[in-house]
Amino acid sequence: MRFMIIVKATALSESGAMPEESLMAAMGTYHEELAKAGVLLDATGLQPSSKGWRIRYSEGQRTVIDGPFAETKELIAGYTLIQVRSREEAMEWARRFPAPFGEQADGEIEVRQLFELDDFEPGPEVERFRELDAAKR
Repeated sequence: MRFMIIVKATALSESGAMPEESLMAAMGTYHEELAKAGVLLDATGLQPSSKGWRIRYSEGQRTVIDGPFAETKELIAGYTLIQVRSREEAMEWARRFPAPFGEQADGEIEVRQLFELDDFEPGPEVERFRELDAAKR
């Protein structure tokens, strides 16, 4: 089972401020523990939305919208992707996640399970994705 631990953005992360050294150390330790346990798939922080864009789809048209985006609470500042045996194990790891902006700062993470190809009805479309996945390896 794969889960994504999503770090919600704040005004501070959207300002482009870099994390303090103590936070980098705590995150490094946490991610080393994930790696040693063999559950870490990927992890990184994201640049502020001012350096990004969105593509809106409406009535068959695509519109590019440059950042920054106003609703900070709906933005993602970073993520950690893990593969574990159960929802409970994912919860255990999530509870150990360091406070994303420092122990004294407000912050929030969200944890979501990823879909697996076995979650979908079998068919040629799903097989195409399986082939893509096999080609990556």
